[in-house]
Amino acid sequence: MKKRYLSGTIIKYVSLILGAAVAIIPILVVLFAAFKTGTEYTATGPLTPPSDWTNIENFKRAFVEGNMLTGFKNTMIILIISIIGTTLIGSMVAFVLNRFKFRGSKLILGGFLLATLIPGVTTQVATFQIVNALGLFNTMWAAIVLYLGTDIIAIYIFLQFMNSISVSLDESAMLDGASYFTIYRKIILPLLAPAIVTVIIVKGINVYNDFYTPFLYMPKTDLHVISTALFKFKGPYGSEWEVISAGIMLAIIPTFIAFISLQRYIYNGLTSGSVK
Repeated sequence: MKKRYLSGTIIKYVSLILGAAVAIIPILVVLFAAFKTGTEYTATGPLTPPSDWTNIENFKRAFVEGNMLTGFKNTMIILIISIIGTTLIGSMVAFVLNRFKFRGSKLILGGFLLATLIPGVTTQVATFQIVNALGLFNTMWAAIVLYLGTDIIAIYIFLQFMNSISVSLDESAMLDGASYFTIYRKIILPLLAPAIVTVIIVKGINVYNDFYTPFLYMPKTDLHVISTALFKFKGPYGSEWEVISAGIMLAIIPTFIAFISLQRYIYNGLTSGSVK
């Protein structure tokens, strides 16, 4: 019995150490490269610390030449509009599917799930044609409209919390003359606060890190976002990886701060609603 317990403990800690190494080592490689010169980067190994930790020239070049200030501004505009729209649409869909029993409700939920199983690459030609026909190509609205599509994860998170909100609250409000919209706005939405924070964090990180959508639908230089701002340092004949690494570290800072500050909401949002 003791041997079995000991072996289980060893496996547990070995797996945790391996998982931590897989997560930390890539960040260390990028961090070390960000402080190296071009010559030092090519002459040393990826896990070799830089000789001068005060070398911030790469950070200056990444921020100025990569025009990261514009990238941050465009990213925030797209992020705020997309998150607000996604939260409202997702919570409304969850409210309807949870509170109203009608024929085809499970079919609708299955349709959202089916859409996530279809590889996005297979629909890009049709999606591009639609965006172009709407006159949204080379505008921020192209990315915003595509991000507004509520994903199944957001709907399931909201549905999970909706199951823990008593229907008697709706019935009491209806007896007082409240409409369905009033019930949603004044009762359901405030009680969904933990789930909303979770969706905002998960969706926000996905939008912030997305490279493909802005690169394809917003090729204009003044429309670049933080994920595409550093693409100018990569060319067909070589790449300035030390500058790109510095830009990556600058781009990581907002998401790192947001995750550290709000991580408890992520865990609570994903688990609290599962228990009535």
